[in-house]
Amino acid sequence: MTATGARPLVIDALTRRFGTVTAVSALSLEVRAGEIVGFLGANGAGKTTTLRCASGLLAPDQGRIEVAGADLEREPRVAKARLGLVPDRPFLYERLSAREFLAFVAALYDLPADAAARRAEDLLTRLALAEHADRTIEGYSLGMRQKTAIAAALLHSPPLLLLDEPLNGLDPPAARLLKDLLREHARAGGGVLVSTHLLDVAERLCDRVVILRSGRVVAEGTLEDLRGDRRERSLEDVFMELDGGAS
Repeated sequence: MTATGARPLVIDALTRRFGTVTAVSALSLEVRAGEIVGFLGANGAGKTTTLRCASGLLAPDQGRIEVAGADLEREPRVAKARLGLVPDRPFLYERLSAREFLAFVAALYDLPADAAARRAEDLLTRLALAEHADRTIEGYSLGMRQKTAIAAALLHSPPLLLLDEPLNGLDPPAARLLKDLLREHARAGGGVLVSTHLLDVAERLCDRVVILRSGRVVAEGTLEDLRGDRRERSLEDVFMELDGGAS
């Protein structure tokens, strides 16, 4: 993990439009080292647009994004090398095996081959992919593809992990493994921003949550912060009150 001493992610006044539609409006958030931040909101709230901007897949119309001390606009190669992304629809080279794909990703990051191979084998084993790692990805199930994308994002131990609905396609044991990996990453000093519709998962996993509505942050903080004086409220209760029951 790159030790920059900087916060893994700083987003300052991000705005992104699609034609006349403003998907994200003056959004600011940060992910600190050692924490997992849940990114919550109804469909269309702007979560995926924010993550795509933060990863460099979309250019903002306004605002500034910094990844582990590197400005994404001024230093795109440096910033992108300091993050790992699991998008909502991961792109994988289907004619490669998982082991070949991870070797390809390692080469993109200029990782030493021997160390990268050891790291890849560890991740393949942890994610229960090792016995399938020489099969081509085109024959993989949705869950196996998701696990391959997760391994690729973790391979270079980046300061920042961005995950968009990472539990899609994962069975309960694989979901538990992913949660363990994310917590280990945070304990090692990395930061994690994870978008999920699973509020119970966010409640158990995340140190803080950011709730988005119509492209704007409507609440953020720990669960205790969001509960206020009503300590019996769950994250689902808080979310539904803030979101007005939108779906």
